[in-house]
Amino acid sequence: MITDFKNKTAVLTGSGSGFGLECARIGAQRGMNLVLVDVQQDALDRAAAELTAAGAAVLALKVDVSKAAEMDALAQHVHERFGAPHFIFNNAGVGSGGLIWENTVQDWEWVLGVNVMGVAHGVRVFTPMMLEAAQKDTAYQGHIVNTASMAGLLNAPNMGVYNVSKHAVVSLSETLYQDLALVTDQISASVLCPYFVPTGISQSHRNRPNELKAAGTKPTRSQLIGQAMSDKAVGSGKVTAADVALKVFDAISAGQFYIYSHPKAIGSVQVRMEDIMLARNPTDPFNHKPELGVELKKALRG
Repeated sequence: MITDFKNKTAVLTGSGSGFGLECARIGAQRGMNLVLVDVQQDALDRAAAELTAAGAAVLALKVDVSKAAEMDALAQHVHERFGAPHFIFNNAGVGSGGLIWENTVQDWEWVLGVNVMGVAHGVRVFTPMMLEAAQKDTAYQGHIVNTASMAGLLNAPNMGVYNVSKHAVVSLSETLYQDLALVTDQISASVLCPYFVPTGISQSHRNRPNELKAAGTKPTRSQLIGQAMSDKAVGSGKVTAADVALKVFDAISAGQFYIYSHPKAIGSVQVRMEDIMLARNPTDPFNHKPELGVELKKALRG
């Protein structure tokens, strides 16, 4: 459990907007050194200017988290400027919808590259640095927070690639927690599983690299429907990214692994677990709101 954040260093991927930016704002308030990482230069510049003005020591770097070499270079820059970091927020993520067989190779490579390999690289490049710092200083404490999603615990239809990526992040994070516990008491981990919260993720296609756009292809009907549903759900969320960021810091202080933005959504996870335990076919995800299922089927079959 960590309660003193002053003068500690945090690396935050996806810090140009959403959860990453809000966690960085809390970090600035608590006197932390901030390493801001994003793939969108203008958003990164705005965040860096704001947090520098707030008094934080800031290192801002444009990095594609899916690229191993860029993450290796990031780790080197962090070490040179601040030494071993104390906190890693592997937060960068992108969204993609549509029927799972309609996703292109490029869709898979983009979403898994950012959502899974981005987290994997963050763990790969920073954990050894943190373990070395812990061995040298018994007072050192560190924590890694990986941003997954409720989509990492459930399997909503028409958003399969995203579901796959976030289930991988939950698995990676649970394993990281257990692996760290084998070798140290000074570093631990958490996984953040937000539900629908207004962030920029529903518009993440704005940062999709040109080489991962399928040339000449137009969004399918299911993908357009998925985008519209995502925009509506995310845009109407009542819990803010700032609310969730505060929950993240509270969880770090409490040594809490699973972090939820909407605890009531866990009921759906329980139903899924019961399906698995009873070898029962997957329960209709629209049981609680049948009209949504009817509407989606009609739209897809129309």
